[in-house]
Amino acid sequence: MEQVKQFLHLGNNKQTPTPPTDEQLSALREKYTKAGQGHVFTFYDSLSTSDKAALYDQLSLFDPSYITELASKALAPPKPSSDGKSEAALEPLPDSARASIMDSSASDIDRWYGAGLDLIAANKVAVVLMAGGQGTRLGSSDPKGCYDIGLPSHKSLFQIQAERIRKIEQLAAAKAGVDAASVSVPWYVMTSGPTRGPTEKFFREHGFFGLREENVFIFEQGVLPCISNDGKILLESKSRVAVAPDGNGGIYNALVSSGAIEDMRRRGARHIHAYCVDNCLVKVADPVFLGFAAEKDVDIATKVVRKRSATEPVGLILLKDGRPGVVEYSEIDKATAEAEEAPGKLRFRAANIVNHYYSFRFLETIPIWVRGLEHHVARKKIPYADLESGETVKPEKPNGIKLEQFVFDVFPQLELEKFACMEVRREDEFSPLKNARGTGEDDPDTSKRDIMAQGKKWVQAAGALVTSEDPEAGIEVSPLMSYGGEGLEGLKGKEIRAPAIIEVESE
Repeated sequence: MEQVKQFLHLGNNKQTPTPPTDEQLSALREKYTKAGQGHVFTFYDSLSTSDKAALYDQLSLFDPSYITELASKALAPPKPSSDGKSEAALEPLPDSARASIMDSSASDIDRWYGAGLDLIAANKVAVVLMAGGQGTRLGSSDPKGCYDIGLPSHKSLFQIQAERIRKIEQLAAAKAGVDAASVSVPWYVMTSGPTRGPTEKFFREHGFFGLREENVFIFEQGVLPCISNDGKILLESKSRVAVAPDGNGGIYNALVSSGAIEDMRRRGARHIHAYCVDNCLVKVADPVFLGFAAEKDVDIATKVVRKRSATEPVGLILLKDGRPGVVEYSEIDKATAEAEEAPGKLRFRAANIVNHYYSFRFLETIPIWVRGLEHHVARKKIPYADLESGETVKPEKPNGIKLEQFVFDVFPQLELEKFACMEVRREDEFSPLKNARGTGEDDPDTSKRDIMAQGKKWVQAAGALVTSEDPEAGIEVSPLMSYGGEGLEGLKGKEIRAPAIIEVESE
């Protein structure tokens, strides 16, 4: 328990860096000079003692030869083959590697659900949340998980998801006939530099939303230096390197460096669910998904929703040159995008929603393969310190690149038999929060609407009569009352006037 608390509080207890010894400084300077990046020490001798210590600490985080190698690959990518085989062969995943909630039998779904609950009850399940984003586009400077989408309860995304974990722990304990306190689903929350402190504060102020503190593990994703157009690490100021988050694919390095993987090992977690914070409908630790993936004995599984139309700009899960992968909408030609398997049913329709399962045995191997993952280039206008004057320059056109990895970059590492895909209903499981209120698409209003519509559907299915002057009015069902529509039998025959909220029954 104490180990977990240490990681949780780390962001608030950072010690003041101490200056390096002459030997330490000389060794680090030599590493950067050999890698062609010695300019990062241009202003070192003129800095204050505290700034020297801070710059040394920051530079110690990076392997300069590795950064130079990444920069070289990013700025001079290999040219496409001229042998006529440069375009990847794209195929849908075969039936053996996929299932659909819409097409699966009730017996299959029930079997997966029961198996998933058994895994949860046995404390073999962990959850990883990617929550590094700020709500800037939403008009908020807080972490996106703190955002209130306008539900009657005014619950944040963090609270909604935490309560789903609490409920699934209860359901699993009930099935296994054990005390609910004996069932734990640890929650590993990956933040970024700007969001870590506010996230920790928010969780603490809200009592971890009823979760046990020792089961919440807050950690931070890594950063990479920003690179100039001639392959040099950019200084943000005389005493600091310009850095940027390493993308959601940075989750793999961060799981190792934070100690999260070791914590999972200590707990005996063998099945891990990973997802993004901005999906208000996400089924956290979904037992159906867990049971499906465990039954197929895969190392990675992914949830998808059916692509709405040939022109919807979403990445697709498919086979690329015989390996599982994701292809962005912009990379698919019109004919391929519009190809149909049957009338009205696209051939390539598995839209990626960044909702994944991992076996722990696979995550244990991260150190073996993580450095081989591709880095993607984003050309940006990056403020930098002029090496002559030390003054900050704000460029008017892109002067460098930021490097990032995507979480799906690891998919092609797998043989097809170790990868699987589950299609789920969009209206049940996917409503992302991307845009500012009033946009009309993927905004707080659509997130609220989708949760309220789901709740209304659940209580009607339970036999309640829903009345309202507004036919669009919905019902918010607390996750503490129902995880996926179950447990609402007591509403049968009751009249509920929408909009309404149904909270957990008082004990």
